[in-house]
Amino acid sequence: MSPRVSHLDNEQCRQCTSFADYMKENKKRLVEEQDRRKGQGVCDAEGAVGSRRPDCPLDKDELGQKSWGLLHTIAAKYPKKPNDSDKQDIKTFFNVFAKLYPCSHCAEGLREDLKEHPIRTNNQDELSQWLCEIHNRVNLKIGKPAFDCSKVHERWRDGWKDGSCD
Repeated sequence: MSPRVSHLDNEQCRQCTSFADYMKENKKRLVEEQDRRKGQGVCDAEGAVGSRRPDCPLDKDELGQKSWGLLHTIAAKYPKKPNDSDKQDIKTFFNVFAKLYPCSHCAEGLREDLKEHPIRTNNQDELSQWLCEIHNRVNLKIGKPAFDCSKVHERWRDGWKDGSCD
């Protein structure tokens, strides 16, 4: 199955492609839709006819950014001294997340990464570092720079030491 095809409906999946790729692959249909919208005077929130509205479904890049934000925030709030139930819950969460993630290609990659690098659940620091390492492996695969995992608590839990988040 192509990574750009939804595993649910075999239709083009917005969550499986960037907006730019989506536009390239669907240009004719989108131009026709823009022409139709112009004829009806449909505008985005700023009043520009035919431009992409801010309340459109998430594309792959937006979904990824927001998902990473959620995952890192969950890790940042994980207990410093988790009990057995906390440990099982977080393992279950990541396994279910990796099954249900809307981008099938991304979900498959996460499932493989979970097998090769099992989740570390002994405490909040360990979980946050593990997730940072997972995120960095994804960043490197897609050509983005790695994040300095020594700064994971500043980024996702405490705020930057310079006070800019206060």
